Amino acid sequence: MDMNDVRGIGTLLVMAAFISVCVWAYSSKRKKSFDEAANLPFVDDEEEAENDKNNTNSQQEKQRDE
Repeated sequence: MDMNDVRGIGTLLVMAAFISVCVWAYSSKRKKSFDEAANLPFVDDEEEAENDKNNTNSQQEKQRDE
């Protein structure tokens, strides 16, 4: 076994790993979790907007009570 055989085996292993990752990424089993992960940045914004709205309402109520 010379160096070219080792390089060929290495190339095949990397290609198999690449194909495995592609199959895993595009698997229909993973779609739901990928969709949830894609919406994570927006979830935080919605929570902050709701918290800001609640804080504004409570501040307005305090001002009315005074």
